Amino acid sequence: MVEILTKPMNKHRKGILLAGGSGSRLYPLTVHTSKQLMPVYDKPLVYYPLSVLMLAGLKEILLISTPKDLPSYQKLLGDGSTWGLSIEYAEQPSPDGLAQALVIAEDFLAGHPSCLILGDNIFYGHAFTSSLQQANLNEEGATIFGYHVSNPSAYGVVEFSSDGKVVGLVEKPAQPASEYAVPGLYFYDERAPAFAQTLSPSPRGELEITDLNRCYLTEGSLRVELIGRGTAWLDTGTHDSLLDAGNFIQLVEKRQGLKIACLEEIALGKGWIDKNQLSQHVSSLGQSSYRHYLENLLQSPAHFLNQSPS
Repeated sequence: MVEILTKPMNKHRKGILLAGGSGSRLYPLTVHTSKQLMPVYDKPLVYYPLSVLMLAGLKEILLISTPKDLPSYQKLLGDGSTWGLSIEYAEQPSPDGLAQALVIAEDFLAGHPSCLILGDNIFYGHAFTSSLQQANLNEEGATIFGYHVSNPSAYGVVEFSSDGKVVGLVEKPAQPASEYAVPGLYFYDERAPAFAQTLSPSPRGELEITDLNRCYLTEGSLRVELIGRGTAWLDTGTHDSLLDAGNFIQLVEKRQGLKIACLEEIALGKGWIDKNQLSQHVSSLGQSSYRHYLENLLQSPAHFLNQSPS
C-alpha cells in the first residue's frame, strides 16, 4: 500500500514525454522512422506535445523512446537549451504500457510531481493553456482530462454518477458509460512511480495507465477536468488521422498567420530565451518558412509575445 501524504511537497513539476512504440498502424511510414518524428504540416509531431509541457510551465523534461529511435530525438532536440529547457533521455526497450513511463522516470523525478504526455497527442485551444496552468498548481493527487468524442470505445472512458461525480475509468469499453475519453495527458503528484510499481500487467501484458489513474480514483484524489468545445484534441495514430492533423494545423496557421506549437515562440514569450539567443538559432534553420516566421517574431512587440501561443 502506498502511503498517502497529507502535505504537499512544494516541489516543482517535471515533464515526461513518452515517444516510444513501433507505430505499426502507420507502416510503412514508420518502418525506419519513429512516429513522433513524422511531419505534421511544418514541424515534427514531437514538437506538439513538447509545446504542451512548455505551456504548462515545465522546463525539466525526460523524453522516453526506444533504443533505436533515441539518437534521432537527441539530434533533433539536443539538451533543450535552444528553448531554455533541460531535456534528458531514457530508454523503453519494449512497449510494456504507458504507466511504465513513471517507473522508468523515477530517478529523473527524484520525488517531484510529474506531467506525462504521450508523444502522438496534439492539443490546440486558447483556454487550454489556462487548464494546463491550473492543473500544474494541484500538488496533491492526480488530474486527468475528459474530452467528448464520437467513438469513446476506442479510448479510456470516464464514468460519471448521476450527480456528475467520477465513479469509474474503463479502458476501451464495448459499451461506454459516457462519451468522455481520457486524452494522453496526465498530471500526478510525487507518488505516481510508487503507484505504478504496484500495478500488475493487464491481459495484454502492459502496465495500463487506466490502472494507475484508478489508484488515485480509489483514494478519492483524482480530478477530471472536462475540455470544452473550443479546444481540439487530435490523435495521430493512423494514416487518416495523421493527414487530418496536418490539414488542421495548415488551415489554422494560414488563416491566422500564427504558428501552433512553435517552441521558440513559447520560450521567448515565457522569458526562457531572449531575442539574441533566438537570432543565433534562426540561422540554423535554412531558408524555410519556419525560419521566416521566427525572423518576423524577432520584430514583434513585447505584448504580442505575452499571449501564450498554443
